[in-house]
Amino acid sequence: MTLSLDWVLAALPPLQWNLVLIPPITGIIGYITNWVGIRLLFHPLEFRGFRMPGLKQLAPMLPMKIQQIPGVMDGKIGWQGIIPSRSAKMGSVAYDASIAKIASQQEFYERLDPDRIAQHMVEQSRDNFHAYVDDLLDREQPVVWNSVPDGARQFIHARIEQQLPEVADRIMQSTAKNIDEVLSLKLMVIDYLDNHPELLNRMFLEVGEEELKFLVNSGFYFGTLLGVFSIPLFLFFNKAWWVLPVSGVLVGYFTNYIAIKAIFNPQEPVEIGPFTLQGLFIQRQEEVAERYGEIVAEEIITVENVAQNLLYGKRSDRTRRMIEEAIRPSLDEALGMAAPVIRVATGDRRYEEIRDALATEGVEYALEPLQDTDFNRERSIPVKELIASRMQELPPQDFTMTLRSAFKEDEWLLIGIGAALGFVAGWVQLLVVTTVPI
Repeated sequence: MTLSLDWVLAALPPLQWNLVLIPPITGIIGYITNWVGIRLLFHPLEFRGFRMPGLKQLAPMLPMKIQQIPGVMDGKIGWQGIIPSRSAKMGSVAYDASIAKIASQQEFYERLDPDRIAQHMVEQSRDNFHAYVDDLLDREQPVVWNSVPDGARQFIHARIEQQLPEVADRIMQSTAKNIDEVLSLKLMVIDYLDNHPELLNRMFLEVGEEELKFLVNSGFYFGTLLGVFSIPLFLFFNKAWWVLPVSGVLVGYFTNYIAIKAIFNPQEPVEIGPFTLQGLFIQRQEEVAERYGEIVAEEIITVENVAQNLLYGKRSDRTRRMIEEAIRPSLDEALGMAAPVIRVATGDRRYEEIRDALATEGVEYALEPLQDTDFNRERSIPVKELIASRMQELPPQDFTMTLRSAFKEDEWLLIGIGAALGFVAGWVQLLVVTTVPI
């Protein structure tokens, strides 16, 4: 064994000091490689490139990995951040991987507190509802409404104000009872993040801030370490020109591969002597849960967004019908003294149309106060507490998907970028080694 090692050492040419530059160059390129890889993961928000004739027709026949590159399926050459390019899909993954495992939409709705929402609606809606009834009746039947005595108008306004708490409570209780029929929290999250890709980026960037920094910095550390092994290979193959470019590919590949694995693995603590190994992201579970809960509660699962989804989402017809049914009985009672006058002047059919219009347009007025920024901030606190506490209790395999989902499907692309840039780095090393004097 000793003779064999001596023979190998004797066969190697004398060490040249310019070869010492290989590891730091590899480290620097590794750092740049990972920095570029992270940038390409999130930026740009919008596609930048050009359309290539014939590519759209060719794209379905290309390998699946190539089809996944942003723009290819649309016949374009260029780039868009991987996360924003798949904002709808990433929103779905974010919901399934974390939010759905934290609580049901019934639990989220209860944390928003229907009773407190109803109270806020009443507090903010009194003046609006008075103006809304006046405007609508004046628009629909100006002659009739102007002929209604002032006393009757004041009575209607007083009755509306008196009825508001009951109406608001009826709306919120009906919504709570039928929440799974009128609200799809998953569709709400997907639609919102699809329309706000910058928020999707922010979720991953802020939740995984430390891990992304590690991924970038590890490019230098692992790159330098692995670059050391390029020196004996370069010498062993008698300085063949292809050694450093090939080594660069391997270094670029394994640098990113090792870094990503170190972020998420091992999931359970592993004792090695006095050391405990565990994925870097998992070690920050408590801290991450707080930040994730804050973003989701303040930006996504808010009173305003839920109200918007109820009114304008894919199930809005059910919501509007439910709210109209909740409003109509109170409108009949509120119209009180004026109802006979309007019925006589317009006829029963026209009266019913006016009442239906009051109920239909009343849906918008009923939920308008829920856009209040301060109120949304107030109601975000219990939602954040729910998310943070439940997220801190998630098992490691579920918790890691909070950030892992950003990498999992496109990990090959991030590693591939590292390998490609490592190939470039290899040529830079070759240029330095062959031009810098000993």
